[in-house]
Amino acid sequence: MNIADQQVKLQCCSNSKLALGCYGLSRTLIYNKILGVTIGFSKILEIKGTGYRVSLEGENLKILIGFSHPVIIKPPLGIKFQVEGTNIIKILGNDKQLVGEISAKIRAIRPPEPYKGKGIYYQGETIKRKAGKAAKAGATAGA
Repeated sequence: MNIADQQVKLQCCSNSKLALGCYGLSRTLIYNKILGVTIGFSKILEIKGTGYRVSLEGENLKILIGFSHPVIIKPPLGIKFQVEGTNIIKILGNDKQLVGEISAKIRAIRPPEPYKGKGIYYQGETIKRKAGKAAKAGATAGA
C-alpha cells in the first residue's frame, strides 16, 4: 500500500485466488472508510401498523411497536438517529458495517409479517403478502 498525493494505491502480491480475494477485500474496506468520512452512510426504516410510532428522547430512540412497554435503543458511538414524522427512522454514521448492523437489530424487533403487513421495513422493501386462513378456507370450500 502506497499513500502519496492524496491517493491510496494497493498492489496485489501474486495472482493466487487467496491474494486476489484479500486485495479486493482490502480495497473495498479502504474505499468504504473514505466514503464514510467524506459522505457518510445511512439506512432508512419505515414502521407500518396501527398505533406503531417512533420518537427521539434526547439521543435515544423510543419505539412503540405493540409491546406492553416502549423499546428504547441507545445509539452506539458514531451512530446518530433521526426521526421524520412518527414512522420513519434514519440511521446515520460513518461506519457502513455498524449502520447496517444497528438497522438490522432495529428491524429484528418487529420484522414485517406477511399477513397484515405490519412491522419494521427497510425503505423500498416489499414483502410478499399471503392470504389468511379465511381466504384459504373459502377457496377450498367451493371446489
